[in-house]
Amino acid sequence: MTLSADLSTLSTPAPLYEQVKKMITDNISNGTWPPNHRIPSEAELVAHLGFSRMTINRALRELTHQGLLIRMQGVGTFVAEPKGQSALFEVHSIRDEILARNHRHHCKIILLAEAQANSEQAAALNLGVGSKLFHSIIVHYENDTPVQIENRYVNPVVAPDYLQQDFQKITPHDYLSRVAPLTEGEHIVEAVLPSAEESQWLHIHASEPCLLIERRTWSKHHNVTYAKLLFPGTRHRLKGHFTS
Repeated sequence: MTLSADLSTLSTPAPLYEQVKKMITDNISNGTWPPNHRIPSEAELVAHLGFSRMTINRALRELTHQGLLIRMQGVGTFVAEPKGQSALFEVHSIRDEILARNHRHHCKIILLAEAQANSEQAAALNLGVGSKLFHSIIVHYENDTPVQIENRYVNPVVAPDYLQQDFQKITPHDYLSRVAPLTEGEHIVEAVLPSAEESQWLHIHASEPCLLIERRTWSKHHNVTYAKLLFPGTRHRLKGHFTS
């Protein structure tokens, strides 16, 4: 494997492992090593840079922990795909977030139907058990990669035409924002493993950790929606900002 020319230009006074990290991040940021590119092995970096294997290993471990690299035992180390990012304390359309990154959004509708509320859904939407609600499951794609499963339950009182919408053209978020403007929301975030079905929809291994956001929203005094948003952990992160 050919190494880029700037591998041998490490002259800063930083610790050796930090110099290696900078070399790798520079190659990623300037496009020399694009996403999914297999970078030189530990042995190749040791031979080329003259640093100890411990130094190289620490640099690779820290960059893997930071999400810039993916290490696959017996295969190699690869540049990770850039993670999408959502605002933790705000509610945005995933379509808008993807387009803001200059990427293409499309979706696959798994389910769009009327259902009866079980105890969990009834409590979340302040309905009686067995009450009518609307249920949709949509997989959202960034370019050609599935990045979110949107499993949503909707109160039909506030969005009676929900099932008649073309969610290939408008997202549920955008439609609901129009008919029942958000006045209050609640987020619960946890790490989970996907079900077998979810791992198939997201094209991930069943052992890959995912981020699950359980979201309830209100419009004035009405419960509007209860959604479970599932993201592959290697493709997404949450960002929050607050002031005191």
